[in-house]
Amino acid sequence: MTNRILLTMICGCLAAAASAADAQPAGAGPAGFPPVGVGPTGRGPAPSGVFALRAPRSADSDADERADEQADELYDEGREAIEEGRYDRAVDRFTRLVALKSTRTDAALYWKAYSQAKLGQRAEALSTLADLQKQFTDSRWIRDAKALDVELRQASGQTVAPESQNDEELKLMALRGIMQSDPDQALPVIEKMLAAANSPKVKDRALFVLSQSHSARAREIIAGVAKGNGNPDLQLRAIRYLGIMGGADNRQLLSDVYRGSSDVAVKRAILRSYMTANDRERLFGLAKGETDATLRGEAVRQLGVMRASSELSQLYQSETSTEIKKSILQAMFVGGDADKLIELARGEKDPELRKTAIRNLGLMKRPATTDALTSIYGSDSSPDVRKAVVNALFLQNNAGALVTLARAEKNPDLKKEIVAKLSVMKSKEATDYLLELLK
Repeated sequence: MTNRILLTMICGCLAAAASAADAQPAGAGPAGFPPVGVGPTGRGPAPSGVFALRAPRSADSDADERADEQADELYDEGREAIEEGRYDRAVDRFTRLVALKSTRTDAALYWKAYSQAKLGQRAEALSTLADLQKQFTDSRWIRDAKALDVELRQASGQTVAPESQNDEELKLMALRGIMQSDPDQALPVIEKMLAAANSPKVKDRALFVLSQSHSARAREIIAGVAKGNGNPDLQLRAIRYLGIMGGADNRQLLSDVYRGSSDVAVKRAILRSYMTANDRERLFGLAKGETDATLRGEAVRQLGVMRASSELSQLYQSETSTEIKKSILQAMFVGGDADKLIELARGEKDPELRKTAIRNLGLMKRPATTDALTSIYGSDSSPDVRKAVVNALFLQNNAGALVTLARAEKNPDLKKEIVAKLSVMKSKEATDYLLELLK
């Protein structure tokens, strides 16, 4: 091959790589792959504290998931703004969330009204509450909305002074003190705080204080909230605390709530609490038997976080859904099960599943995974599989292995694929090889 042909090939690779790089957002991974280390909302780590890459989905599923993620992001930002006392920002976020017309519209209307009330915008808050009560007559937010409505109508309508926000800190200090000195007297007070129109921060702290108590009555209060007797957001918090508290009774309570609820958000929260409580048995059972594919996928992900390698391996063997199998492969990656992924990358018959296993090996920077990937490249004649290996080694930033493959590769198209990856890698090995091609 002449130098002119080599130069043309490298320039073409560089142009293609530059075009691909321009098309990707900041922080994105290589073309065709999701950003690495980013949670489902795209704003930080995954909720479990371990990022979990999602398997490819259909166009409609991707659109639905993006809409859900946008709604979750706006909701979280609005709640954070409330806790920080930035009520104007909260109003903005919840207004945008209402416009999305998602499953969280009723919650967004409530917190928008709450934030407007904090800004002293009583008329606007009452109007927002009226919209909530008119549009969502069966919403679980109606009771909170009516309580806030009464509170607003009884108020003077004056703007809340900034210094009055210190009342929350005083409440929290008093709550801690009375719980330590006289728990029996504190429990009725906490119940009232949970039922009143207090801020999310105060209610969450009240639940936290209850979770630290060994009192049977304290557990009863948390259990009542977890069963849905009140604010929906507070229910999710209670479910989370039950998982943290652990114990057979609390795990059974979570199981009872799961069976009795039709709310996907509640069930998802329980699956995450099972992980926190180290309840492999129930997660495994739901990963096998849950009819809702989204919830089955969530159960699988939580098994991955728990590093439940044996359970995931059993699920993979018995599972018939390709999408769920992809979720299992992602969970194996999250759980660090390189041996099983190597086994599947070598022997899986389904091309898409095999490529998913190969990609996940590329995200595990271990010598064993590099050796397995290069071995697969050498033994498999499928161009698609070989391209998957090249992408995986690129994810590892493994210029040395890619250079080795490029030197031995006789197929012009595959060699061009490897050189394209090397051309955007900041590596001395990659640069030296590119210069070698130009000689």
